[in-house]
Amino acid sequence: MIGFPMLNFGSFRVFAQSDTRYSQRAIDLVASTQVFDMLSAPYSYGAMIEASLDEQSGRSDGFAVPPELMQDVLTSGVDVLHPAVGVSGDQAMAFIARMNALVAEHPEQLARIDGIADLERLAKGQRVGLILGIQNSDHFRSPDDVNVFYHLGQRISQLTYNRQNLLGSGATDRVDGGVSSLGAQVIERMNGLGMAVDVSHCGDKTVLDACDLSSRPVLITHSNARQLAGGHVRAKPDVAIKAMAGTGGVMGIAAVRQFVSAREPTTIKHYVDHIEYVAKLVGVEHVGIGSDQDMHGYDSMSAQAQQAIRSGYSSSYAFREKIDVDGFDHPRRVFDLVQELIRRKRSDSDIRGILGDNFKRVLGEIWSA
Repeated sequence: MIGFPMLNFGSFRVFAQSDTRYSQRAIDLVASTQVFDMLSAPYSYGAMIEASLDEQSGRSDGFAVPPELMQDVLTSGVDVLHPAVGVSGDQAMAFIARMNALVAEHPEQLARIDGIADLERLAKGQRVGLILGIQNSDHFRSPDDVNVFYHLGQRISQLTYNRQNLLGSGATDRVDGGVSSLGAQVIERMNGLGMAVDVSHCGDKTVLDACDLSSRPVLITHSNARQLAGGHVRAKPDVAIKAMAGTGGVMGIAAVRQFVSAREPTTIKHYVDHIEYVAKLVGVEHVGIGSDQDMHGYDSMSAQAQQAIRSGYSSSYAFREKIDVDGFDHPRRVFDLVQELIRRKRSDSDIRGILGDNFKRVLGEIWSA
């Protein structure tokens, strides 16, 4: 457990290097809840991108976690991370292998989560869990490939990553053909094995098809409400959010600036507006966190890494000068989130659900196959 030194006036300074104070209630809620961030990582996204751009390929390891970054992970308040990336084809095998190696390199600080029972191996501030996933499923060229990756540790797979693949359509495709016949077979195999179906980057029809085809809850690990995001293609319309909830699924809210609001300023209050919107639309039991950022966010990256990100996506992503959400762009952002939820008069039960209980519940249902 993390010790928190008390200052005065009912507020507490959680971290010595910061003057930010949090209420005792906020500290207790984070300390006593297994917090899930359903799209985040212990490694640096900037380092990962820079390594991929390195001309001397293979000389640098973008997935390494240096001691200072590991300390940020352990003191973040988050207990479970889903460090998925948008790779394809042969890269998928290499990524899963690297994540397994990462856990082996840090056996005291990291644990691979294969099932709900593995969550008992975690300790707040000492050991966090990694749920292995990939933000694409084009490495599933047949249903049998699902078995291969399941036995390598993959427990979540996003059907498409923005663009069309053999399984379905992506959020930035001009035409959305929905889930293909192969996609339907893959979903059936995923359901049978207990691998979660994720539709975060899928086109709207593909999302609806997946929810209709899946016999188990469907996840939106990291997205937003389109109604609040100026119609952004990567956010979800109400009909898709309702379909996801109809399966028993949970939606993690992303903290990418243009997904949160089309206007400035874009702050943590606007981020929490998405949580409140989904809670009102389908119930608070169907919403959680999927920040879609590493411990330090995108704006802390080098200019080279930022340029690579911006050039790698469709113009419909509508990048602005900043990518992170103000007030939700640092390693201890979960404490600020809880403080804002308290300000919104959310109950302890609601806050625990948003922090992690909702995703813990639904993953237990999916993984029980």
